[in-house]
Amino acid sequence: MKRVGIAILGLGVVGGGSYRILTDNRDFYRRTQDVDLCVESVLECDRERALALGVPEDCIASNIFEIVSDPDVSIVVECIGGIGAAREFALAALHAGKTVVTSNKELFCKFSHELEKEARRNNAGLYFEASCVGGVPIIRTLLDGVQSNRISAMMGIINGTTNYILTKMTQDGASYEDALREAQELGYAECDPSADVEGFDAAYKLSILSSLAFHTKVPFSKVFREGITGVSKEDIADGEALGYRLKLLAIGKQTPSGIEVRVHPTFVRKEHPLAAVNDSFNAVYLTGDSVGDVMLYGRGAGALPTGSAIVSDIIYAATHSEHKYSTFRNTANAEKDVKFVSDFLSAYYLRLTVQDKTGVLAKLSSVFGKCNVSIVEMIQKSAVGGKSTIVLITHETHELAVRSAVAKLESSEIAKVESVLRVAL
Repeated sequence: MKRVGIAILGLGVVGGGSYRILTDNRDFYRRTQDVDLCVESVLECDRERALALGVPEDCIASNIFEIVSDPDVSIVVECIGGIGAAREFALAALHAGKTVVTSNKELFCKFSHELEKEARRNNAGLYFEASCVGGVPIIRTLLDGVQSNRISAMMGIINGTTNYILTKMTQDGASYEDALREAQELGYAECDPSADVEGFDAAYKLSILSSLAFHTKVPFSKVFREGITGVSKEDIADGEALGYRLKLLAIGKQTPSGIEVRVHPTFVRKEHPLAAVNDSFNAVYLTGDSVGDVMLYGRGAGALPTGSAIVSDIIYAATHSEHKYSTFRNTANAEKDVKFVSDFLSAYYLRLTVQDKTGVLAKLSSVFGKCNVSIVEMIQKSAVGGKSTIVLITHETHELAVRSAVAKLESSEIAKVESVLRVAL
């Protein structure tokens, strides 16, 4: 039976979960996968944390050199996070010919070209299933499940923190501030939640996933990003009344005009499968030319779900003699001939405050008409204090057309634009 030595860098939530899975299931993997996965060493600055997990004291390394120079270690698992030491250590492991498995979406998004170059040069593997959507096997699906298809679109809920916040706002009528506070208390959100709520986390993942799906480098800089900090419970209630649920969606499309990649709060119809994805769960909805629509659903974060993805990569690497690399030229930037769409098409939800007087609706219609924005449906709420709230949904139109209409409305003081959100019809 093949014996494979493993080193884990960092025993935080994900690293600790991976260690637990590997040690608890070692006999199971011997029996079912015909491979003996042995954790030879760990690199963890908190020795007490390592000892509490059951790591033998003589397996705790004091520096990265001990690990990369150890002939018994063939796979290095990077669970440090960030792009400082993690980048340095991953490159050192690859340089030594060790296969690297990582859960670090920011590292892989920004530096996969460097990592892959070093992996190719030293005939080492580079695996990153755990970097996107936790325990949901989206990367393996793209690489080994639907590779017979041309993927034309993907749409997903790929950040559990924001999905939990929006679920609380929808189901409990909570304010954004209260929902965020609860997410922080439960450990779903960090003390500084900006990576999640401002959409950075989802944008890193979309960059990775769209590169794989469309077989070309899609840099993070090309992803349109808007977070959920401006979302109000009034918007969510209005959407519910109109038959929509609000989700932070990551959307990637390959169109005749170019590649479209964007992360933003989006209303989806209640009948759509993604509308039923709640709390910290994630889901990705793919469209292929042969298979049609496919949706993958599961836990998007956590020690054991993400650890499951890491161990899956370890098993894959340990049981395959040849490593796979990108199906595209993996460089820092996109290829020069690849076009990206910034003025994308979408439907829109707008909430406006107007003076409750004759002629306002005619003025609104005139502005929208001049900007080539047409209305699907509109609700005018009861006037309060001489002012009225108007909620409307547009037909699909261009992003720049809506921005132009909003600017004209506000500059002419016809209406105060309280909210603009995109809608997936």
